[in-house]
Formats: sequence, C-alpha cells, structure tokens
Amino acid sequence: MAGSRIKDIVDVENVRSNQLIGYGLVVGLAGTGDRMRNAPFTQESMQAMLERMGVNVRDSQMRTQNVAAVSVTALMPPFARAGSTIDVQVAALGDATSLQGGTLIATSLRAMDGNTYAVAQGNVAVSGFKAQGAAANISRGVSTSARVAGGAIIEREVPFTFGSASTLKLALKNPDFTTARRITDVINGNFRGAARMLDPATVEIAPVSTAQGSVMDLVTRIENLSVEVDQPARVVVNEASGTVVMNSEVKISPVAIAQGGLTISVAENPVASQPAPLSGGTTQLLPRTQISVDDGAGKSLAMLEGASLRSLVGGLNALGVSPRDLITILQALRSAGALQADIEVQ
Repeated sequence: MAGSRIKDIVDVENVRSNQLIGYGLVVGLAGTGDRMRNAPFTQESMQAMLERMGVNVRDSQMRTQNVAAVSVTALMPPFARAGSTIDVQVAALGDATSLQGGTLIATSLRAMDGNTYAVAQGNVAVSGFKAQGAAANISRGVSTSARVAGGAIIEREVPFTFGSASTLKLALKNPDFTTARRITDVINGNFRGAARMLDPATVEIAPVSTAQGSVMDLVTRIENLSVEVDQPARVVVNEASGTVVMNSEVKISPVAIAQGGLTISVAENPVASQPAPLSGGTTQLLPRTQISVDDGAGKSLAMLEGASLRSLVGGLNALGVSPRDLITILQALRSAGALQADIEVQ
C-alpha cells in the first residue's frame, strides 16, 4: 500500500481558519430585492446607511425592491496578512427572490471575539437563476445565495507566535492507534527523540538538538515523510441517494445471499369511446387496468466465501442488485455477524 505524507493526514496545532460573519446590504437589484413591508430590518438598515451619507429619509415611505439584507460569511485562512483578500459568501435574509446583478455595500466582518478582521464589498456572482411568468416558472440552483471572489480585504491579523513555540502537537484527521504509532516511529527514525505519541489522535513533536533547528524547522522537515495509514473496516451508506462506499479492509465470513421479492404493478390506461356519427351519443371514458406481477423467480442464490471487498462486490453484482438493495443486504449481513465492518448511515 502506498504511503501518505504526514502533512496530508494531520492538522498542525493552531494552524486553522477562522470564521467571520457580517450583516450588509446588496443594492442594484432589478426589483428582486426585499419588500419593505415584509422586511422592516432592510428599511432600517438602508435609512441608517443613507443618514451616514447625509441623506435624511426618516419621514419618507420607501417602496423600492432593489435592496436586500444579507448575511456575509468568510473563512480567514491561517497566517493571513493585512491587505490580502479572501472570498466571501452572501445569502439573503429577507424575502428577496434573486441577488443577480447586485453589489454588496462595504460590510465589516467580525469573529466571535467581536473584533473586525476584514471588510467586504463588490459585485456578487450568482450561480443559479429563476424566471417566471403568469402561468409557469423555472429555476436552477439557488438565486438568493451568491459569492464575491476576493471581495474582502483583511484589516486585522490573528496573532500567533508559531516560531517561538518549544513543542507542537499534530492532530490526526482520522484518529487511530496504529497510524499514530507509525507517525511517531517515522519521525523518530529520521529525528531521534523528536516525537511522542500522546493518544490515538495526537503526536507531540519537539526538537531535542540544535541540528533539528526550531519547532517550525522540524515541521518543514517531517511533513513530507511517508507513512502507511491504517484504517478500520467501514461501510458508509447514504439511503437518500443510494450511495455505498466501502474501504479495502471490509471482510465477510462465508454466507449465502438471496435477493428477491414480490412486486405488483398496477397501471390505469383509460380509453375514450367515440359514438357513431349522427347517433346523438356522447364520448365515454372506459377504464383499462393493467396488472403485472414479479415474484422474483429470476433471482438466484449466491454463495460468498469469506474474502475481501472484491469478492463481496462481485458476488452482489452477480445477483444484479441495485444500490438500494445493496444497502439492505449490507445491513442484514451486519446483523447476521457475517460483515466484519462498521456501517455508518448518513
């Protein structure tokens, strides 16, 4: 089995993104914005914005539908510096029907500590659309959610003294005792005594000699080391979409499987009976019912010897089972104790 780089299977302590959120206005909509009567917060926000610009509209009744109140979210990447740009996501808060063609007005983005870290503004890009007429409508995607590429400028940096740390923890993305031990052994094999396994999810590293440099130097040296990742046998199924994913560690005990059932289909196909010309009769609708029965007689019994994923999939394909039938079979195998794996249903 090919190994994976340490940098691909672990997260470094405190090297993470930070979530930012803000509240703003999108203007320039072609009558697809919030209705002021249904979204009073949009009207109040627009009045406050205009007053800051020296325009007094407190006593006037606004009827425009070219403005929409939106939430603005963004992920601030680790070590982002002031002046760099990040993408932002915009979503309507009121009853706006589309943000197509709108422009986001300058919006401050805050973190959970209440400080402003970025300011967002720019033209929004909508991937979906919606069109409607008097008797029909069509839509694709979501037209009330949009994106502003590079729309936020970072104004404040997140302080972190990475270079002065004496130790650092590596967090496994998929905690496992065997994988954590292998990471520790690989690091110590190249840099003696530099790694220590704390638990199945954490490996602590620290330079023990001047030759290894600082902890940041040590990270750059070990992140490309190759480690063979171990994983428990697991089957992930999504009943809504009929998706089944199994890793190579899935094993089964000898078992016989029969898949079949009784299916009764009833279809109504009424036909129209026309009267003879000049007979004075009326058109009659005559019922016609078609019933078909499938008792599963074409299904067979498959014998699966205890083996790996290939034998399991090959045997089930021989039965001609659908993905949804496969989910049912896997759950039955697990209940019978023949499937040596955990099943995770999403």
